[in-house]
Amino acid sequence: MPLPTLAREFMTTKLVTLSPEMDVFAAIDLLVKNRISGAPVIDEQHQFLGIFSEKCCMEVLVDAAYEQLPSTKLFAFMNPDAETITEETDLPSIAQIFRTTRYRRLPVLREKTLVGQVSRRDVLIAAHKLIHISPDRGTALLYISSLVEISDAPIG
Repeated sequence: MPLPTLAREFMTTKLVTLSPEMDVFAAIDLLVKNRISGAPVIDEQHQFLGIFSEKCCMEVLVDAAYEQLPSTKLFAFMNPDAETITEETDLPSIAQIFRTTRYRRLPVLREKTLVGQVSRRDVLIAAHKLIHISPDRGTALLYISSLVEISDAPIG
């Protein structure tokens, strides 16, 4: 069994996704009912457009309270500049993104198509598996550090 070191090996593929044209309150309802803090927004061809998160929901609430909610379409509130990764992004690189950003999830794209998502918890589970495969945790940590060295090696 290969060790989970690339996003494609430990990403979640069964996702709640949202449409940019859907009613923003229907989107909030989906987040609450599914007990998730955010979801990718995609078009009909599964092209990634952005993220709608709890933070975006706060914008909806503020706009509703102070600006009479200029729009109820989801696209007006989603984050189109969300950080994304590819299926080939390695575990240490993903952990670094989570360490240096506020993001809780990273959409995984193939070209512009959404193929999965990696959460902070997914990273912890993958790292936990790596560390617990070896009876010596030091060996497992050396293995993880070798991934960084391999990914940093010059190509060609």
